[in-house]
Parts: sequence; structure tokens; C-alpha cells
Amino acid sequence: MSKIAHSKKIQTINNSKTDQLLLLINKILLSLVVVIVTVPLLYVLLGSFLQPNILVSHGISLNPDHWTIDGYVRIFQDGSIMRGFLNSVLYAGGFTIVSIIFSILAGYALSIDELVGKKAFMIFFLFTMFFNGGLIPTYLLIRELGLINTPWAIILPGAVTVWNIILARTYFKALPNELKEAARIDGASDFMIFIKIILPLAKPIIFVLALFAFIGQWNAYFNAMIYLEDRSLYPLQLVLREILIQNEVQPGMIADQLARAEMQRISEMIKYSSIVVASLPLLIMYPFFQKYFEKGVMVGSLK
Repeated sequence: MSKIAHSKKIQTINNSKTDQLLLLINKILLSLVVVIVTVPLLYVLLGSFLQPNILVSHGISLNPDHWTIDGYVRIFQDGSIMRGFLNSVLYAGGFTIVSIIFSILAGYALSIDELVGKKAFMIFFLFTMFFNGGLIPTYLLIRELGLINTPWAIILPGAVTVWNIILARTYFKALPNELKEAARIDGASDFMIFIKIILPLAKPIIFVLALFAFIGQWNAYFNAMIYLEDRSLYPLQLVLREILIQNEVQPGMIADQLARAEMQRISEMIKYSSIVVASLPLLIMYPFFQKYFEKGVMVGSLK
């Protein structure tokens, strides 16, 4: 009887009016967020499959007779868009690798209490978070290094950020020192401790930094617009930017050289199809990174 009474008491507490009101408010707010995020995505996705004349004159239609995959066919047939997609994969992948390597190494070094000049290094790093040379000095530096119109002009600048270093440092400081002390007793060097013990435990923060770096570089186009002159090196976002801003497909961007009127007619369809293609890598990556993302952000942001 006591267990039944206790169960009813818990149920009464859980079903109180205050709890019900809070749950209702949470459900309403979450539903609004879902709608705000989902509706534009669905609009773009459906728009990419609609015939261009239907999309321009009537908007979104759920009639299967109005659907077509011509937008995707033309994208995959077009050399500049597919080349931009491959360039974006190269830039984002290289940027992510460089960012992870240096952020993890710097973060681990700064997490060691015995590091000589640790405070001076942190002050130097933090100073760069608030002050930088500006666009013109940065451009002159990239030019003097001979990186203009090369993939390295996109991969190297900005690959290492102080924020990522601080996240990695905080994560490493949260790891028990007893692990490193036990390894030193067994005769392991600092390098072996880092490779054999620290790195296997750092998977969450590595995946978080990788996701941050990849998304940031994948969506970037400004550096490419400044440092790249050869159109064959343009990333997908820069190609997509030209389509969105000019609201038409430029001559030469479609392989079969459509007439101008035809190009204007299909511009909306190609625009939406390009957005879907540009978003696919991020939509595919996130479900695999989600468990590491949640754990890494919480551990790296605490303490």
C-alpha cells in the first residue's frame, strides 16, 4: 500500500498545474522553432523539384505532374557547379585537418601546468581575439607569401582560432592527471602519453572542432572572393552566391549554352537545387557527429 501511495504522490506532483503549464509552454516554443526551421527547408527542397514556370507563377505545388528533376540534372551536367562542389570539399577538408592538428596540439600544451611561459602564451593568444591587422595587411601578407590564387589562400588563413584552442585546453584540463602520472611511472614519454592516452580520450572535442571548422569553411566565400582570380578554383558557395545575387545563371555556367530567355526561365529551379546540393554534406555529417557534439561542447565549456 505504501508503494501505491508513493506512486500516486509522484504522479500528483508530476501532473501539477505548474508543471503542465511549463510543459505546454515548452511544447509551444519548441513547435514554433521546428516550424521556423523546417518551413524554409521544405520550401527550398520542394522548389528544387518544381517546374520553373509553375514555381514562378504559382509558387509551391504538391501536384506530382508539376515536379521535375531538370534542376539537378543541369547542376550535375554543369562543369562549374560540380567543380565548385569539389573545390569546397577540398578547402573544407584541408581547413578542418589543419585546424584540428594545431588546435589540439596548442590546447594540450596550454593545459599542462608545468609549461614555462604559459600565462604569456595565453595573453598573446587572447590578444589576437580582439585585435587583428585588418583586411589590407592580411591581403598583403597572403600576396607576399605567394598564396594568391592558390588553394592555400583559402585553407591556411583562419584555420587556427583562439576559441578552438581554448575549447581544447579546457577539455584537456578536465581529464584526470592520474592517467598521465600512472603512464609516467610506467616509463611513457610525453609524446607517448599524448598519442596513446590523451588522443583516444579526446574524440568528443576533436569531432566538435572538426564540425565547427568544416561548417565554417564550407559556408565561407569572402576569402575566395578576395584571394582567388581563377574561376576554376571558385568554391561552391562563391558560384552559388553569383546565382543568388544576380538571380540568373550566367552564360557559360550551363554546359549546353542555353539561350538567355531559357536561362532566366530555369534560374529559380537551379537556384533552389544548388542550395540543396550545397546543404547536403552538412545534413549528412551532423547525425554522425551529434553524440560527440553534445558531449564535447558540454565538457569543453565547463570548468
